[in-house]
This record gives sequence, structure tokens and C-alpha cells, in this order.
Amino acid sequence: MDGEALLSALCPACQPSWVSSPARARCIFLFCDSAVRGSVPTAPEGMAGIGLVFVLPADICVSPQLQPEQLDCGAAHLQHPLAIVNPVTATPIFTYSGLTAVAVASVNNYTVVFLGTASGGLLKINLDSTMKVISRRSISVAYGEPVHPIMQFDPSDSTYLYLMTSYQMTRVKVAACSQYSTCTECLAAADAYCGWCTMETRCSLQHECTNFTGANFWASVSEGVQQCPSMTILEPEINIDKENPVLIIQINGTIPNLNGTNISCDYGNNIHTVARVAGDYVNQFIYCSLLPHEKYPAFPDDQDHVVVETSLRVNNKNIIRANFTIYDCKRIGNIYPKRACTSCLSARWKCHWCPSAYSCVSNHSQCEGVLQMEKIDCPRIVPALLEPMPTGVSRNIMISLVNATFSKETALECHFGTDRTFEARWVNSSAVECVHVLLHTSEKSHHFPVNLQLKDKPDRFIDSPEMMTVEVYNCATGSADCSQCLGREDLGHRCLWSESSSSCRLQTEPPQLSDVCPPPEIRKIEPLRGPLEGGTLLTIRGRNLGRRFSDILGAVRVGGVRCSPLPGRYVVSETVVCQTGEAQEAFSDVVTVNVSREGRSRERFSYVLPMVQSIAPANGPKAGGTRVTIRGSRLDVGSELRVLINSSKQCTDLSRTDSTITCTMPAAELTTAVPVCVQFENKSCASHNITFKYEKNPVISDINPKKSQISGGRIITLEGRGFGLVQNVSMAVRGIGREHTRCKVHTDTAITCPSPAASNVTVGSKPAPVDFFLNGRLYTDERSALDEEMYPEEALHISKFSLGYYSDPQFSTAKKEKWIKHHPGEPLTLVIHKEPDSLGLESNEYQVKIGLISCEIQIVSDKVIHCSINESLSSSERQLPVTIQVGKFNYTIAMLHLGGGETAIIVSIVICSILLVLSVVALFVFCTKSRRAERYWQKTLLQMEEMESQIREEIRKGFAELQTDMTDLTKELNRSQGIPFLEYRHFVTRTFFPKCSSLYEECYILPSQQLSSQAGAQVQETHPLLVGEWKIPENCRPNMEEGISLFSTLLNNKHFLIVFVHALEQQKDFAVRDRCNLASLLTIALHGKLEYYTSIMKDLLVDLIDASASKNPKLMLRRTESVVEKMLTNWMSICMYSYLRETVGEPFFLLICAIKQQINKGSIDAITGKARYTLNEEWLLRENIEAKPRNLNVSFQGCGMDSLSVRAMDTDTLSQVKEKILEAFCKNVPYSQWPRVEDVDLEWFATSTDSYILRDLDDTSVVEDGRKKLNTLAHYKIPEGASLAMSLTDKKDTTLSRGNISPLFPLLMIEQELEHKKSHRQSHRKKVLPEIYLTRLLSTKGTLQKFLDDLFKAILSIRDDKPPVAVKYFFDFLEEQAEKRGITDPDTLHIWKTNSLPLRFWVNILKNPQFVFDIDKTDHIDACLSVIAQAFIDACSLSDLQLGKDSPTNKLLYAKEIPEYRKIVQRYYKQIHDMPPLSEQEMNAHLAEESRKHRNEFNTNVAMAEIYKYAKRYRSQIVAALDANSTTKRTQLQHKFEQVIALMEDNIYESCTSATLPSQARHRRGQLAHEDQ
Repeated sequence: MDGEALLSALCPACQPSWVSSPARARCIFLFCDSAVRGSVPTAPEGMAGIGLVFVLPADICVSPQLQPEQLDCGAAHLQHPLAIVNPVTATPIFTYSGLTAVAVASVNNYTVVFLGTASGGLLKINLDSTMKVISRRSISVAYGEPVHPIMQFDPSDSTYLYLMTSYQMTRVKVAACSQYSTCTECLAAADAYCGWCTMETRCSLQHECTNFTGANFWASVSEGVQQCPSMTILEPEINIDKENPVLIIQINGTIPNLNGTNISCDYGNNIHTVARVAGDYVNQFIYCSLLPHEKYPAFPDDQDHVVVETSLRVNNKNIIRANFTIYDCKRIGNIYPKRACTSCLSARWKCHWCPSAYSCVSNHSQCEGVLQMEKIDCPRIVPALLEPMPTGVSRNIMISLVNATFSKETALECHFGTDRTFEARWVNSSAVECVHVLLHTSEKSHHFPVNLQLKDKPDRFIDSPEMMTVEVYNCATGSADCSQCLGREDLGHRCLWSESSSSCRLQTEPPQLSDVCPPPEIRKIEPLRGPLEGGTLLTIRGRNLGRRFSDILGAVRVGGVRCSPLPGRYVVSETVVCQTGEAQEAFSDVVTVNVSREGRSRERFSYVLPMVQSIAPANGPKAGGTRVTIRGSRLDVGSELRVLINSSKQCTDLSRTDSTITCTMPAAELTTAVPVCVQFENKSCASHNITFKYEKNPVISDINPKKSQISGGRIITLEGRGFGLVQNVSMAVRGIGREHTRCKVHTDTAITCPSPAASNVTVGSKPAPVDFFLNGRLYTDERSALDEEMYPEEALHISKFSLGYYSDPQFSTAKKEKWIKHHPGEPLTLVIHKEPDSLGLESNEYQVKIGLISCEIQIVSDKVIHCSINESLSSSERQLPVTIQVGKFNYTIAMLHLGGGETAIIVSIVICSILLVLSVVALFVFCTKSRRAERYWQKTLLQMEEMESQIREEIRKGFAELQTDMTDLTKELNRSQGIPFLEYRHFVTRTFFPKCSSLYEECYILPSQQLSSQAGAQVQETHPLLVGEWKIPENCRPNMEEGISLFSTLLNNKHFLIVFVHALEQQKDFAVRDRCNLASLLTIALHGKLEYYTSIMKDLLVDLIDASASKNPKLMLRRTESVVEKMLTNWMSICMYSYLRETVGEPFFLLICAIKQQINKGSIDAITGKARYTLNEEWLLRENIEAKPRNLNVSFQGCGMDSLSVRAMDTDTLSQVKEKILEAFCKNVPYSQWPRVEDVDLEWFATSTDSYILRDLDDTSVVEDGRKKLNTLAHYKIPEGASLAMSLTDKKDTTLSRGNISPLFPLLMIEQELEHKKSHRQSHRKKVLPEIYLTRLLSTKGTLQKFLDDLFKAILSIRDDKPPVAVKYFFDFLEEQAEKRGITDPDTLHIWKTNSLPLRFWVNILKNPQFVFDIDKTDHIDACLSVIAQAFIDACSLSDLQLGKDSPTNKLLYAKEIPEYRKIVQRYYKQIHDMPPLSEQEMNAHLAEESRKHRNEFNTNVAMAEIYKYAKRYRSQIVAALDANSTTKRTQLQHKFEQVIALMEDNIYESCTSATLPSQARHRRGQLAHEDQ
């Protein structure tokens, strides 16, 4: 303050009356302006830096003339007394009620005054050098407790202030600068302590800022907001085509010198460019290179520019930032295609219009012949009002142009916002006519935009700044009655009402009938009563209530009283809302509407006179909230009701009946009686001399007790006055109480409230403020109007009451036992120990109960509670809880056990004796049973040991097989063996028609032919869909080919095909088999256009996804129940065929060979097919048949091959041996070319002279029980290395006659046959549990594991980081569809992918290898492949496998490998998801290549003819569906479909014997062909 001393004082000792005064003022005096007796050489110790403030009771601070005895003021605190000799006057700079403490500091040329208040608040006032208040802040620190007068700064750190209340001392920081996040907020707060730390970009105290002593590192409040650091980009708008742009940045505000610092420009996303400093210290400039062009942010779809934020980065911290704009003029035409030129020339940027390219460019060099045009020079459409046109009616539309620089040769098209465009014909240089415009709408009226587009540039339009539209209307829509229909005439709609059909239609010719509508029909009126003064809004609903508002103007009456319609609420023909006029007397009559003809209501409207009689209660507090009830009669009349208090405020929350009105009174400023006006329909008051008196607000002076347990429920008593005016009271503890509690008013001076239960409270925390709500209004202390008007931010409610929460009290019994014994009939006295607490509970707050009986409390101390019960305790229960309750706290301290006396003791002794006798008897019985059980156990043990040895031997053999078979099998399969892949066309027919059930219900296999070279039979597979001649009569061929050609054209129409498929699927008799057949036929028919086929499949899939998403999306694609699901299967088969042959084919074929080899290694039942080695439990041979291998030297006559060594088992039948020999000789020949087993003979050369023909059945066959057994190698006793010869035979061998074959297992060992004469005991085979042979499943699994792993790896791996194109494309399609429908569940997407690829394609291939290879798939191999397919399905599933001992073995077998396979599947899906998306062009190129590779391999005419059969069967349904679809109807596809039917029916279903057709039929076809053209 430049040498002036501040004199202030807080002097409660001198003037006690000043402190007690409710209004106080803060006055400041300067020593130089005061005459002070004595001197103040030094400030008293402890008061340095505090200052003194006078607290005076007046608006003008006048120092009073002190009496002599008062001149010693300050002697107790100062070295010399302090008194003012002459009075000094000053104007108060701040006024507040209830100041109790003061502290002053001088900061950065500002004076900061801290004031403590009586309500526990701390005020902070910032004064500038002229002592003007520049800011005020307040915080609450004591919740209603007054701040102690002693308040001073921390001597060790002056940024903290100490203040005290009656219960606590608080250390408060002088400023909370960190709450301001920007420089503007920081400096605008006008807090002398706070400033902006530039290099740290934060608001802080000065000493908290690094280098704050340096220039411009810290900006103070005195510098003002305008000195906040900022930067300005001198050229903020940059053209996207500009080469090597540079940002020039000007630095503004408080920023230190940046020379020598590490600076750069930061564009976000970790993009930085180098910056350099130029200019002097006062004017600093920064030069930055713009971010690289390829890193420009993407433009928003609807903007021609993008705003980029750049920050100046100094020493790796962004300190200031600014925005600049990158614009692209070329985008304007795309964003605003309908006003491209106008938008281009009115853009904020420097853009130019190029007429030659008809586009917007950024500079002249991008266009030839740029014209210097203004916005007004743009060619544009002159908007004109067009006459409405009916839907489906063709009309020419004239469009006027201005500034049209086009020649008449410029081709234009008329565009109306639909897919279809119309021809535009030049009338003259400034007018164009749209010819034969035909628009449709199903709405009542629709406005179509009118635009002109350049025909050679479909996306370029002539400007239409003010959009010109044409209204198209549909008379059949939105006109439910005659008035609505004919009323549309005002809108220009030419509609005519037909009374006979009750419909509105287009008026095509002048009306012949009268246009008079039926009389109005009034169906309902509301309300039914209104006051005599009128004004009631009467709503009339019905039909034919006028065509327009003028029809009903003056036409509505209630009896003889007019009702004035409101135009804003009139709905043509349906609803009239009118305001009733005034009636002279009460009456009741019908409502009439006269619109050329009169309509009358069935209900009557009544004019009545409402009466108001009384109000209760008649008085209440001026704070409002009193709920009053006004009584009278007929109070529910009319449409609007108001209750006015003192003619200005309204009574709120109204509810009314016929006799009462209930509402809540508003607040008032004065205590006086005010009139209450009940106003109906904003007319005069219906009440007379009804008043309500506002009384003084109730006053709460104190609450007791001021403590509560956490559980709540303690009764808090409110003391005060005026409680008789209170209707309801509730209590809430701010921030702690869980909910409001309801209080009870007892007297005018007492209210009791249960304390709320506490939450989020810690023991020992400070008391929480308490709020009371009287009549729903928050209770507040009376405050001076001056405070609320001058400082409204300080008028926030600070409660004067607080409640402390403490832990619930703890109780226990005297000895802390949990059980108390008591004999009935005896007096009971309980001693309850109580832990010390701070609640100060009274004796009446405790309640002790034993069961439901209260225990009378006699003594209560700090530690002990005594209670007694004089009455007898009797209960059906022998145990009663002892509970103690304090408020809502209820605690059970022990259980009281009621004893039974001597009778109970005697009964107990008798019971014990009986139990002892029973125990002795039980022990004797137990010993007898134990000896018997031990003998049985010894016998059973011997049997178990014998069985265990057998099981041990079986397991040992299985283990040995598991270790050796894998190596043997790998060696056998390492031979060079060709893979017999089927040709593509056979793969397709077998996959599409797996059961040969489509078309003509038969398999197309030609008769076998003998092969002389290979000495075998070749079966040539054919199919009518494969390329061949279409077999139809020649005289029918021309017209059938024409019909099929036209039908093919229809199928290549996307709209027709989708409607066609949906129409068939909606038919109940169109079974799943038909759907699959149709899908496969469509695939064949469209095989040459796979791109089109894919688009159709996607559209149908979208429909399927929409249907599934509304139900259970996880079930989609699980089964093949629709056409599109089979189409997806076929599509996957086509697209995956190459991948199947190149990648998966070899491991799959090796797995099949391995399965077959492993099955052949052991015994195989020739009848049932069960084998020793298998993967399927149902095909497991559950007997221990010892089979020995035999290596046979076999020659095949005529095969042209040396003899081979063939491995067989001695238990093999001769047919099984032949199969193994054929497999050895024909391993490189497709199976379809193998000879059959019954076509060859096998001869054994036992010696050089003896040979035998070996057959399954002959004269040497063993007969047992009247049945013959099949012959085996062991039966013929063929030794190791025997020589055999195989040759073709023409004989028919009846080897397997099912009636003569034993049903038992035929492969009995030869040793058993030789030893059948031994004793029964020796020859009988010992019984073994069949389940022990299940370990053979593990042996087979272990042997085949490597081949299975190789197959799964080939299927679920990505070769060369590039998955099959179809898989990536379809998975992306599924993810896109899920995102569009908000499906975010990853499990749903996983299931979709699994259902579409693994389950739909791979499982089908795994279970049907004959689709891919020319091999023999036996039933046994099929069963093994089913187990493998199940493992593959489980690997792709997300559901957890809940397996146990009772689970099927086909799931248990691979249970251990399934988790690892699942990880592979999930990794495979993730790899595909992470790869870059596939464009439509790439996919279409791939599909086109697939179509090209297999061109002309299928007979599409046959497929079309088969599809046509379905079309004929459901002809009427298809035609109806085509008529119902707006697109197909508009393009008249139903007529073309009828042409196909006509052509085909003349040929297929009429006689084709004659060479010529009737002339009439020929003439009709000629007409149809002409129409189609």
C-alpha cells in the first residue's frame, strides 16, 4: 500500500453490543487518516501480518466518541492503549451478517481478507489497490459451528491458514489454484494468489511454478486474461493441393524467450514436425513444416474441409495450441450435388467453378477455360409451383432455367429422387420439359424433388438452390370418409368419394353424382359439463365433420349456444375443438354440427354453476407447502382450472373431484391473509370471501440428542415454535443418511424424528449437517434480504444443525456366555454388560426382550443394565432369544434355555438304559454278519484276481500295439500312391445332389462295361445336368428353347429372383427337400455368373439375418432349412474346391487310407463288420480273437504286373482276402474301375500239381448247429508265403446265402475247432468284461493321431498368409451385418462363422470322402469318420463339454485334444479377422475366374426346365407376389413370367405330335415376344 499502514480491529471486549448485533460492516482505516492517541511501535507478538478490522453495526462506519473509561481499549493486548481522539468516518466495502474472525494478507499488490462466520464458513475477499472487491469465494469448514476469533496464518508456510471452532482446528490452504484448468479460468477468477505457469500449463501459486522468477514464466491476475499465452496461425486456411506448405505462427501473451529450447509442432497421433524461432523477444514467430500429405486426417463425409489442431511443443510439453483448416474444393460437388456451382462459389475458401468439367476446382490450372463467375451466374433451376399430380398417372413437367450455358445437344435427364430417371427435352434455351413422368406413392401425399442431371455425367446436377418439388398424391390413402376425401380439393387433389365402396379414388372424369357427403356423425364429446360463463374447450370426435375449417365455422352449437371452433386444433372430418359460449342459465342439451346436413351427439353437454364453500386448513407458514382442500360442489367441470393465491401465484399439484380440490400452497413474502380464487376457464372467480392466512414460519431452535448410532432409529427431539402449522416433517442427514425418515409432530413446540441409518461413514468423523423438510420445503434460518440480494451465491443453505454418528453399542451377558439356563416358575433377573460408547443413551432408549416378553429395566449405568421378569416364562419352544434394541439396532446377546426339573432327569436315565440294551444287541448281530461277509469276501477276491490277470494281459497287448502300429502304418503309407480326385463336375453333382433324389428320382449311372486292358469293370458316372444333349421332341424344341431363354432372362433379374424364392418358401408344401433341390438347380443355372449368384445369396442372407436377429441370432445357419442356406453350402463348395484339392486333399486321403489299414490289421467280422481296431464303440469287436498274419504271394492274371506280397489275417474270409488283394493291385486305379469281388476267383497252388479254388462256402465248410460257417485262411490251412493266383470269372457265385450263415461270430480259431473234443471245463472260453476292450479305441486313436493332426492343421491354417478368398470375404460380410444390427456378442459371431464354414462345408466333406475321391467308403469307415467329424464340431463349438463316466465314447475319445483344437480354431478366426479386408473387385475377379475355368460343364437348360416345374406348380402364388412387390410390378415382371408360362405350356402340356401349332397360338406368342421387346 506504498507506505500507508492499514488499521483494522476486531474488538469484542470494547463493545460487547457490537458483536451481538446481527448486522455488521467491515470498515478499513488508514493510519495516516486517523488521529491515534499513543503509539504502536511494534505489533504484538503473534499478530504480524494479520492486521486489524473494525466490526461496526451501521451502514456508515463512524468511530464513536469514547468515554474516558473506554480509552484503555487494547491495553490488554498492546504495549500502549489504543483509542481514537477524533471521530473518523468511512464507507463500508463489504457487509455480511455473523462475522466472527478476520485475517489479512498483502499479495502481489492485492489485499486478501479472510473472514470467519458464525455459521462455520470462511469468506475470502480479494481487494485491489483502490480497496474495491474484485472477487469473493466461500467454503464451509465447520457445519454450523462459529469460527473462533483467533485465526492466523501458518508461520512456517504463509500459504496456509489456521482457524478453530469449538470442536476442531483446521489448516486451510489460502487458494485452490489447481481447480482451474485453463489460463482464462485461472486469471478470470481474480484470485491474487493464483497465476498461470506457462511452461507447465497449469494454474498454481507463484512459488510452485518452476523458474517463476524469470520473465514471463508466471502470469499473475494483474496482467489480465488478455495476457494468457496463445498463438495465431497467420494463414489458417490451406488448400489440400498446395505443395510444401509452411505454418507461420505468431506468439502472443506471456511466454518466455523460446530461443535455445527444443521446439516442434505437434499434430497429434505422434506426428511432429521441426520448428524454428524467428523474430525478436517481443514479437516471436515460429515456422513449422506442415504434416505430410499422406498423414492428413480424413475428411468427414459431409464436409469439404477438416480442422486440424496443432500445438507448440516446448521441451516435450505442449504449451499452446491453435487450429487451422485444410480444404478441398473438389469435394463440394459431391457434398452438395444439387447445388454444386452455387456452393462452390459461396464457399469460405478460394474455389472456382469449371464449366467444362462441371466441377469445383481450387485453382485455374485444374480447368480449361475457367470463367470468372459469381454465385449469381451459376446455371440453376428457377423454382416454380407445380400442380399436384396423382400417383401412377403420367404427366409432362416444365422446368425453367436461368444462366443456362448448355447447348441443346446437351443431354439431360429428369431426376425425382428415385432410381428411375425420365427423358428431358429442350423446349428452348431456358426451358426443359420432363416427358412422361410417372411417379408412385403409397402415402397420402409425397413431395418429390425435381432435379436435372447431365446424362453423360450421372452424378452432376444443374443447381437447384431452392429445392423445387412436385407433389404426388394417392386418393386411396388417408381418406377414411367422404369429408376427408372431398376436402382434399383445397389441396389440389382431384379425389372422388364412392359411397358404394366406401372408398376414395381418383377423379378421372367430371363427377356424375352429387358431391354432398353424409351428415356428420358425432361419436364422442368431452368434457360433459362446463361452467355457465363458458370458455370450456369442448372436443368433438366423429366422421364427416366438415371438409375444411370454413365448413364448421359457426356450425357448432350446444343447444342454442354457439361453440367457437379453434382452427389450430381442427382435424378434417375427425375432430373439432371449440370454445363454449356463455349461457344465461343452467341447462343440458345435445351438441349439433351442421355441415349442409346436421349431425347430433348421443351424449348431452350440461351447463352448470360450480360452487366453492370452504378451505381447510385456513392458515399455514409463509414458506409454503401447506396442502389445502377446497370444498364445494360441481368442482370437476370444464377443461381448465386454476387456483390463484392473492391474484398472482398459483396453487400447484391440483387434483379434483366433484366436491373437492386439493393443491399445495405457494410461498409468500408477508404474513397476512390473502384471497383464494378458484377460476374455471380463466373466467371470474367462483369463490366468495375464501381466504388463507400466511403465518410466520416455524422455528427450530435446537435438536437433542446430537448423536446417533450407525444403525439409526434414535429419537431426535426438535425444539422450537410454530410446529402446529406443520403437516408433515422429514429428516435427512446430508451425505451420510441413506434415506429420509418421517417425523411426528407432538405439540406446537416439539417434534420427534428417528435418525436415518448411516452409510459411507467412518467412526470418529466430524458431525454431518442435518436438513429438515417442513411441508416438503427445506427448512432454513431467516436471513436478511440484503444478503440474498447482494450476494446470491452466499445464500446457499448451510444447516445450523449437525448429527454425529458413532458405532452401534456393544452388549454381552455377565459371563459372556451364549446360553442361559432357567427353570420355569422361578424369577429371572438379567445382568447385561455394556461396552463404553459416546452416545449417552438414556434408560428409556433401551428395550430388552426374552422372546416376545419385555424385560423391565431397573438399573442402567455406563457399564451394566439390570432387568427382571416377574411373570412365569412358558413357551412351546425350549429356547428363547434374549435381544436388546436401541433404535433400529437389534442384537441377540444369548439364548435362554428353559429346563424341565426332576421329571426330565428321570426320563433321561430311562432313555439311556434302553439305548445301552439296544447297543449290546446290535453289537452281537454285527459280529455274526461280519464273519459271514468275510467268507464271501475271500471267495470274491479269488474271482477278482483271476479277472484282473485277464484284464492285465489285454491292456499289455493294447499298449504294445499302440507303440508299434504307428510306425508300421507310417511305413506302409509312405509308398508312392496317386490320389484319385474326382473331376470338378462330378464333385459338384455329388455335393449338390448327395442322395441323387432330385430331378427324376434316380441315380444316373450307366451300365458297367468290361475293360480288356485292365481286366476290370469301369463304371462311367453321368448326370442329366452334365453337358449333353437336352432330350426334347424336335417339333417342341423351338418354343421350349424360347421359353427357357425368356425364363433364364427373368432369373437373371435380381428383383424377380428374390421375390421368386421368397414366394416359394412361403408355401407350406414346399418342403426342405424341395428348397435344397431348388438351391442346387439355381447354382447350376447361374454357375456361369457367380458374381450375380453371390449378390443374390447375400441379399437373401440379409433377409435371413434380419429374421434371426429378432429371435435368437445364435441359431442362424445351424440347419439347412431355407433356400439360401443350401445356396451358401453350394457357394462354399464351389469356392473351396481348389483349396480342397491343393491343400487338404492329401492329408485327408492319407487319413482315410490310415483308417482302412488300421481296421485291416485285426480281425473283422464278415457278417456284422465289427473289427478289433476302430474309433467307434458300436463297431468294436468285443471278443479276444487271436489272429495271425499271413504274407501271401499273389499273381493277377491279365493285369500285366508281377506277383505281389499281400498281407492278410488267418481269420479273414475268402471275400476279405480278395478285397485285400484287389486293393494291393489296384491302389493307383480309381475305385470305379476296380473289378468286383464276386467277379474274380482265387486259386491256391498247394503243390506243383495240386491247386484249389478258394471260396467262402464249399463242400468243406464246417457245419455247426445246422448252419455253415464261412471259410477262412485258417480253415484251408494256408501257410505263410503260400502262392495264390487271381483271375476273372464269368460264374455267378452264391457265396453269401444269408439263410445258411451262423448268426454267431464266424471267425473261430482253427485250434478251437481241432480241440472241440476236450472237456467242457477246458474248452469253455472264460467270461471277460467286454468293456475292457474299449482300450483298443485308444490304441487306434493313438495310431491315427498324426494323420488327424495333419488334416486339422491343413484345414485351420492359413497358407502364405492368405486364407481362401471366399472365407475372408464371407467372414467380413458376417461381421459387417452384425455391426449394422448392434450385435456385439463375440460368441454370436463365432457361431455364425462356425455354422457357415466348418459345419456347413468341412464336416460335410469329412463325413463324405466319396464327394472328393473315387474310393469305396464302407459303413465302418463312415462310422470312424463320424467320430472324427464330431471331434471337429466340438473343436469349433463354444459350449463347455460336461463329460463324465456315462458320456458317449465318441466324445470322450478326443476330450483331451478338444481344448487345444479350440485354440487353433480361435486363432484361425482371429488371423482372418486381422487381415486387410477384401474389396468387391477382388472377389468378383475370383468368382469370374471360377466361372471361366468350368464353363460349359453343365447343362443349364435342364436346370432351367427343372426350376420351371416349381414355377408352374406355384404359378398363382408367384404372380401374386410379383404384383405385391412395387419394383417388380413397376417393371411388369409378372407379365413376362406369364409369357414364359404361355410358351412352355403350349409345348410341355399340349400335344407335340404335330409339326405345326394352331395359328392362334402362334399369333399369341408373336404378340408376347413383341411386348417383351
